[in-house]
Amino acid sequence: MHQLSKGLSSLGCAGTAPGAWDGRWAMAAADTPSASLRHHDLCSRGIRLARKMRSDVTDLLDIYVEQQGLDASISVAAVEGVPVAAAERWAEQTGTQRLLDNLAAYRAFRVLLAQMLEEQREQLGDADGELGPALAAVLLQVSAFAYHLEELLELESRRAPAEEGSEPPAPPRLSLFEQKLRGLGVLRELAQWAVRSVRDLRQLAKHGPGSGAALGMAESQ
Repeated sequence: MHQLSKGLSSLGCAGTAPGAWDGRWAMAAADTPSASLRHHDLCSRGIRLARKMRSDVTDLLDIYVEQQGLDASISVAAVEGVPVAAAERWAEQTGTQRLLDNLAAYRAFRVLLAQMLEEQREQLGDADGELGPALAAVLLQVSAFAYHLEELLELESRRAPAEEGSEPPAPPRLSLFEQKLRGLGVLRELAQWAVRSVRDLRQLAKHGPGSGAALGMAESQ
């Protein structure tokens, strides 16, 4: 036992609290080549997913406007419940905050797109053409991207926050035309989020795992 204590002393380990060592091991794990490679891989794949989603949402917008009989240039006011991609002091955000904002947004879009898909099926039924399948495909991409963000948060040693409530909120009672405008607003903002996600993940990719808390400070200097 004396020899073990002496050996620990020579390594600078003697007198170190177990909790402190847990933190040191977590930091060391984040600095390992495998963790760094996984971090870079997740960021790179996330960027590709976001770019593909942006392309598909753009195509979906064209289909949506045509099938709903809307003018592509029509102005839509801010839609309640739709997360806004624009952020104040974007450059000052930490890497972790970027991930949390993205995750909250895509979780919200997952609910909104599911509501749109249900409304579409109620309106058109079996007569639904391109729009229903295109909506369903983007919904799958949004769900997959949210899961991808959860993986990145875990690598940052942050547990993804639990989703609030087991039942999604009921959609507001709107006229058919208001539903169409709301759907257009949802898709336009989703396209903007896909662009922002690419920017956020590019910033995150510049740093290693576990550096999310200090990322914003480094970027703002």
